[in-house]
Amino acid sequence: MRRSLLPPVACRVADTLIARGHHGLIIAQPTPTHTALDAARALGVDVGAITKSLVFLLDDEPVLLLVSGAHQVDLSNTGARLEGKLTRAPADLVRAVTAQPIGGVAPVGHPTNLPTWVDNALSAHREVWAAGGHPNTIFRTSFRELVRITAGLAIDMD
Repeated sequence: MRRSLLPPVACRVADTLIARGHHGLIIAQPTPTHTALDAARALGVDVGAITKSLVFLLDDEPVLLLVSGAHQVDLSNTGARLEGKLTRAPADLVRAVTAQPIGGVAPVGHPTNLPTWVDNALSAHREVWAAGGHPNTIFRTSFRELVRITAGLAIDMD
């Protein structure tokens, strides 16, 4: 799909990807892929290769966790690994800190750089896929590149 046909928020994500050395190719899906399972089905890949971009509060400060679609974040264990109390961020805060709609939050392209952690489980996949800033968009990357472009730290989240 031509760049001009992407939603403006996805164009901002593509620009951020390119600025960070990624190819910046974002794919527009014909229907929204709000969940990891939706995205995996649309792409014909294992749900574990889908990257969920989730905003949490770590001791009341917003952080971004990039989680394998096959996992749910264990708040207690992951919070302990991050040395704080981890809670889900409310939807209005997610929209405010990412400037992207829930169900399409990308790992990059936010108004500010959120502290980011990446689920080690994603390293089991040669390619991983993440939302492109809108529920109808997605892009391909690798675990190593995802860690690099987000300046994230890899941890276990189960």
